[in-house]
Amino acid sequence: MRDLFFLAMLPVLMYLMARRPFIAVGMWIWTALFFPNAWLYGFANNFRYNLIFTAITILGYLVMKDKPKVNFGSLGALVLLFFLWTLASSAMGEGVPAVTWELMTRFFKVILLFVFVVLIVDKKLHIDFFLWCVVLSVGFFGGLEALKYIASGGGHKIDGFAGHVLGDRNELALAFVIILPICYYLLQQYGKQSKYLRFGLLGLMGLLIAAIVGTQSRGGFIAMLVLAGYFFLKSDRKIVLAVFSIVLAAVLSQFVSSEWTSRMDTIGTADSDQSFMGRVVAWKLSFILAMNHPFFGGGFKALENFAIWIELSKDFFAYPFFYTGDALPDANAPHAAHSVYFQVLGDHGFVGLAIYLAMLARAFLLARSIAVRAKKHVELNWIASLATMLQLSVFAFCVGGAALSFAYFELMFAIYGLLLVLDTRILPRALKQTAAA
Repeated sequence: MRDLFFLAMLPVLMYLMARRPFIAVGMWIWTALFFPNAWLYGFANNFRYNLIFTAITILGYLVMKDKPKVNFGSLGALVLLFFLWTLASSAMGEGVPAVTWELMTRFFKVILLFVFVVLIVDKKLHIDFFLWCVVLSVGFFGGLEALKYIASGGGHKIDGFAGHVLGDRNELALAFVIILPICYYLLQQYGKQSKYLRFGLLGLMGLLIAAIVGTQSRGGFIAMLVLAGYFFLKSDRKIVLAVFSIVLAAVLSQFVSSEWTSRMDTIGTADSDQSFMGRVVAWKLSFILAMNHPFFGGGFKALENFAIWIELSKDFFAYPFFYTGDALPDANAPHAAHSVYFQVLGDHGFVGLAIYLAMLARAFLLARSIAVRAKKHVELNWIASLATMLQLSVFAFCVGGAALSFAYFELMFAIYGLLLVLDTRILPRALKQTAAA
């Protein structure tokens, strides 16, 4: 029944996407994050929906009249420069070529999404639709899994779909944290218009917090706490937020298991935790890989090549200042970098990491700049709110990504695209209209 319903809706969606390219961009991110094939069976499972929607987006833009003027700005220049650097590192790297270029192709699709967000999104309606698609992808899955977690009394362990970009529970938890500010922005914009949307979004935010707890991800939990503290400092409703947090914490405390408590307790004793110190070993080997190839690194996932892992392990004691305790490299299998920063360092060298850090910093500062300029005008409060929430999402990614191999996450590059659109088109146009009025 699910397959028949989706296939019946597909022609309608394709027609709407062809008529309105901004709908196609929204459906592009929806399929990228929601992974509809995991929910379908039989004949409907055979289609590559993300590829179909991508093609419609590109064709829709090509035939679109009155295309917006494009200015990629400094943030866009950094994103494109980073892409070119990954292309060079893929050509110069020492990983398995088939693996390297497969991952390079995936990252090209991420950059393509970023480019078409900048090319097509041009109005508040476009941005809001795009963000609703994000919430109805990751948020829907998080809410559904949280309900299972609550119904099972905390026994259900939340995990992602195997083979999907959010297949790992730690990455899934961070994605939940990243979209919490997006939910709050939509609540500000639409909560007053409909009590159903207001209670629905508030409920979803509570469920997402429960879902983060249900993943048992220490990194996701830390990112959520840090985001909550930062959000509290920037919020104008500190008392309401404090009461909501206390009530939610009291409710969730009834569902957490002793296993969850024991796992979170290891945060304070990280230097004696085998899992965490194993990540530190991977960080050190990523650093050694970058020292051996300082400009271009080893290429995508070079560290996860067992031959390279073993070769790097021979220099493990050559850098005693990089403390790993008693932990040593695994002699049986390689491991991922488990940090966006060390992942980029090992994949693309010190230059690649410098570009990546500049990109993150520019996105964070640009969001703050947009918010400051928009707050000067009451009628532009929605822009200030959106920029602030996107800044919080970037902040959450920077914190949570410190312990995850998640450097090329689609949603983050889409957020960079939205910030660019706000900065180069929507805000200047709105300021001009305000001045004229």
